[in-house]
Amino acid sequence: MANVQVAFLGTGDSGGVPLYGCDCAACARARNVPALRRGPCSALVESGNTRVLLDAGLTDLAERFPPGSLTAIVLTHFHADHVQGLFHLRWGMGAPISVFSPPDPDGCADLYKNRGILNFVALEKFVPFSLGELRLTPLPLIHSKLTFGYFIEDMHGPGFAYLTDTLGLPQEAREFLRSRKFDLALDCSHPPQTAARNHNDLTTALEIVTDLAPRRAWLTHIGHDMDAWLLAHEQSLPDNVSVARDGGVAFGIPGIAPEMCH
Repeated sequence: MANVQVAFLGTGDSGGVPLYGCDCAACARARNVPALRRGPCSALVESGNTRVLLDAGLTDLAERFPPGSLTAIVLTHFHADHVQGLFHLRWGMGAPISVFSPPDPDGCADLYKNRGILNFVALEKFVPFSLGELRLTPLPLIHSKLTFGYFIEDMHGPGFAYLTDTLGLPQEAREFLRSRKFDLALDCSHPPQTAARNHNDLTTALEIVTDLAPRRAWLTHIGHDMDAWLLAHEQSLPDNVSVARDGGVAFGIPGIAPEMCH
């Protein structure tokens, strides 16, 4: 993906880090070091003049992205921490903003009924679509609400798979990815545990990495308990696996230090 740039804008789970009312080591550290905080999980993918926002949980979208600066918004699903930024953005003025999403008939609250400048477009699993210089293929995930991950590519090199929120992967998604060269951003909300629910724990995430053999993998959608586990288990990840950070990059973007991802 020589011409594609991916920035992690948020890497936290629904509670974020620090978690309200929690005094664990990870939350205490994040309160003291703003760079270690985690906001709602999202990423920005750029190729040439194409800029695609993956998920819209950040509540300051209107400040981050002036009118006309985004090609489109692409949603993984309609849980509030992935769409809450749309509730304010929709009442803006000017050109419509295309919002691509899984075909969830319920959406979230009244976004469908009162959509303002948002133009929702329902997608189908494994049916690719193009946004400017990017080609995206929706991949089904395993979650409590209809959820898609996305395989993203341009004409210049290997792809990038963005897979959050999920607990494991459907076999059909695994088969799609096994035949491709790609880098990976993967849900890893929890440390190793025996009864992960609705999101990958580290054991499940690393099994997926081993099975799919991406060139590189970044763990995202991190919960405070996962951050606390990482504090106590330094250098415990395979060489090709990193923990994403808010403001970090999977591919170099001028002005943002690549080491933020580690």
